[in-house]
Amino acid sequence: MGDNQRNTILRFAAVFVLIVVGFVSVFVKIIVIQTKERDQWLKVADSQVRTNQPIKATRGNILDCEGRILASSMPQYYIQMDTRVEALHLGGDTLFYRYVDTIANGLSRIIGDRSEEEYRNLMVNAFKAKRNRDRIINKLTKRRITYTERKEVEKLPLVRRGVYKSGISFEDQHRRVKPFGSLASRTIGSIYGDGGYGNAGLEKRFEKELAGRDGISTRQRVGGRWENVQVEEEEDGLDVVTTLNTDLQDIVETALRERLNATSADWGCCILMETKSGHIKAISNLDRTSDGQYVEAMNHAVTRVEPGSTFKTIALMAALDDGKVNLYDTVRVYRDGWIYLGKSKHTDSHPKDTVYTVRSALAVSSNIALAKIITSAYDGNAEKFVRKLEKMNLRDSFYSEIPGADKPRIEIPNDAVTISKMSYGYSVELSPMQILAFYNGVANNGRIVRPMLVSELQENGQTVKRYETETIKSSMCKKSTLNDIRACLHDVVWDNNLGTASVRKWAGKVVAYKAQSELVHIAGKTGTAQLLKNGRYTGRNHRMTFVGYFPEEAPQYTCICMIENPKNYPLYDAGYDCGNVVRSIAEKTIAYSDCYAIRKGELELVKRK
Repeated sequence: MGDNQRNTILRFAAVFVLIVVGFVSVFVKIIVIQTKERDQWLKVADSQVRTNQPIKATRGNILDCEGRILASSMPQYYIQMDTRVEALHLGGDTLFYRYVDTIANGLSRIIGDRSEEEYRNLMVNAFKAKRNRDRIINKLTKRRITYTERKEVEKLPLVRRGVYKSGISFEDQHRRVKPFGSLASRTIGSIYGDGGYGNAGLEKRFEKELAGRDGISTRQRVGGRWENVQVEEEEDGLDVVTTLNTDLQDIVETALRERLNATSADWGCCILMETKSGHIKAISNLDRTSDGQYVEAMNHAVTRVEPGSTFKTIALMAALDDGKVNLYDTVRVYRDGWIYLGKSKHTDSHPKDTVYTVRSALAVSSNIALAKIITSAYDGNAEKFVRKLEKMNLRDSFYSEIPGADKPRIEIPNDAVTISKMSYGYSVELSPMQILAFYNGVANNGRIVRPMLVSELQENGQTVKRYETETIKSSMCKKSTLNDIRACLHDVVWDNNLGTASVRKWAGKVVAYKAQSELVHIAGKTGTAQLLKNGRYTGRNHRMTFVGYFPEEAPQYTCICMIENPKNYPLYDAGYDCGNVVRSIAEKTIAYSDCYAIRKGELELVKRK
């Protein structure tokens, strides 16, 4: 074998050995990495991954019908400081120590949550720290600062040079605020935290529209630094325009609060609605706290309760429309109450031996009379009575923008005793909103419209979706029936001898007016229901209601006031307590709105100033 051949073989052998050694080394290294160095290299890998970060969209505003803000996400900021920035270390530590006292003084003066010395120590300690993570101050201030405060901080020496010179930056936060405080607070709703999702009211119902869509940023190395770079733009939420009017809301809440304070009631609810459009102009729910204050805590407007005598109008409409009775039929009422089949005793709050017409029976709100009328009309055919109520949409749960709204409870009774109690508002349950919708139908020529709280959605002031008035029932009853019911509701307020919402008398003289007003004619119905306590109805605890519309001659608004368990026993009076609230609202509403009023006994249009 020649020298050339030997050299060639040796070279191949050397190359082969090197390949084998390299392969073995790689294999050994793989084993080492997969065992001993696994966690270390996983951390390195994680540090190199470009992680996507969400860019929070700004939540939309909730506005009243005139564009005033009811709920908004106001920008607020935390101040951060990174003492590692290169500029602060130029010339050793010259730049930092030249300005640290000035910045500390300015922050203490503008923000006021720390002393000048506390600010200085916080920044100096971070500047001297050995570990990188300790050299970053995530929250230089104890609290979030406002936009105005941020602008003042940005004027401070060094800070005005920007984040790459001062190390000071601002972390955006958004806080949900209600500029009008408690006005309609429960209806507007709330969100979980400042950046969360809606958990009540309109905030929850329109969560998708208000929230918008978050953008996306990714971590990239820019100019030797890791920066968040936006890769997908966020879409801010839409503005929800409500039908509420802040001025009318203040009128309603003030009138309700005054009466609740006077009666020390457990809670009160009041709703004001435009008759033709169904727009809710004001809605107030006030609960009494342990210290005697009233706050918005629960949405009673959509919570069903036994309606009491306000249901008498509904029951009578069914009997009139079915031709079972007419306004001038008579019914006898006895002083000691009326016993039905020895099983159920019906009593009135004003017992006496008398004969009522059907019309006067509703005006005086006689339980006995209505029980006799309805059981006589539907005894043995209770299903027909309930089916009649269905035709008036009383059993339907119409769409509501308020989440969690209760469905009505009107079941087919199994016996005459139950149907007799239904006639005056027991063994049935409706929410104040559902009662209001029915009486609004009476005011609206028999046309039942869905109560509305939202009129449109806007983006940058431009309408993107409009909600129109929805007719639930074009005609709730015959025209003749409607005229009869209106006549009865007129008497409730204007018959000074019988009307439960007319006047209060003492020794035959008028000493107070209930729902009667010299400025505007109101028609409506009172309701007083005993409360169920421990499975029994008590004689001292009541729920009072007045629901009516105004001006009676050309209805523009319908209003309901409900007060739970007033403590002015035995002087509680739905006509006086609740009727007074509606009267006050009616008088102030016509002073605010383009609405009809009574002047010298004649109807005229009063223009809003």
